Amino acid sequence: MRLLGSRLKPVLYLCGALLVALPVLIALPQHAAPQPPASSLVFTVDPAQTSVDWTLGSSLHTVHGTFALKRGSLQVDPATGKASGEIVVDATSGKSGNDGRDKKMHKEVLESGRFGEIIFRPDSVSGKLETQGETTVQIHGIFVLHGSEHELTVPVQANLSGDHWTGRAKFSVPFIEWGLKNPGNWLLKVEHSVNIEVELKGAIQAQAAQ
Repeated sequence: MRLLGSRLKPVLYLCGALLVALPVLIALPQHAAPQPPASSLVFTVDPAQTSVDWTLGSSLHTVHGTFALKRGSLQVDPATGKASGEIVVDATSGKSGNDGRDKKMHKEVLESGRFGEIIFRPDSVSGKLETQGETTVQIHGIFVLHGSEHELTVPVQANLSGDHWTGRAKFSVPFIEWGLKNPGNWLLKVEHSVNIEVELKGAIQAQAAQ
């Protein structure tokens, strides 16, 4: 009996200590398990599968032309709508199919020898961005043309499928209002805005928030 009692004493002491400590442990603030950080989506743009078309109306006819994309990447947080990245167009690649007209465009209007890139830097996305399937959003950002920055909102229709996406955007750029030279003259009157249509293709990658 003495042996059994000596063995039970440490167990009884431990149980007593636990009973004393339990109310203290319950009273301590409880911390929830850390949640994994939200993910943003990174949309890369493939220049080889992207087209940039433009049209400019005039009193004689409508001029059609193209530009080439140099590079592009867009990062969006679907939860907050915050965006970053840039879409970069090669200003020197602009052409309309008429050498004399294109030479004037590059030398007098775009001055592409000095301002070789046309850039759109997004900062926010409004509208529900679906992570798969069809989605329509408005992308707001800064449009850099002829070395000057201008606010611009671009409507985009996109389709997300697995790890790839396609998108289409149509918008107008008021280039004369933004300070570029009017290419018209007393005989040829041109519209003050050029219409842009962009078709993009690329890959999607989920990226953990920092």
